[in-house]
Amino acid sequence: MQEKRIHEIFQLSIFLKGVHAVVECIGGLALAVTSTESIRTLVGRFTQGELVESRGDFIANHLLAWAQSFSVETRDFYAVYLISHGVVELALVAGLLRGKLWAYPASLAVLTLFIAYQLYRFSITHGPGLIALTIFDAIVVGLIWHEYRLMTGASVEARAGIEPACGDLQSPT
Repeated sequence: MQEKRIHEIFQLSIFLKGVHAVVECIGGLALAVTSTESIRTLVGRFTQGELVESRGDFIANHLLAWAQSFSVETRDFYAVYLISHGVVELALVAGLLRGKLWAYPASLAVLTLFIAYQLYRFSITHGPGLIALTIFDAIVVGLIWHEYRLMTGASVEARAGIEPACGDLQSPT
């Protein structure tokens, strides 16, 4: 029963990674087709009311400063990063949800690299969103590792003619 619950949590976490990947792809595409001037204008309109109320508003001032320094090169970097990150995650999610054995070690490697990069970026930006994403990714890595061990154990057991420990897992094909 416990293995079934862990498997359900695994499937949910992988589904959420897939949703996140789709959002990244959409965000990257939107960023790619949006001019930096449009971004500055949007942030200016968004922060204007707050700055009228309180000229020293911390968040509004930082958003405005960020938008003013947002270059075409920065926009292009984030667009390419979001699209490529999203596409890679979608491919891995598809493989994991289909129970493809190759997807487990590939996902472990890729997510470990993402975690390392996110921690590096956190050391520079101190963004709490990066820590939240890193914690989620670390949990997903643990779940993938657990499922991978079950999948490879199930493969060995199947070749030996032994019933797998968790009968509701998908086959590794």
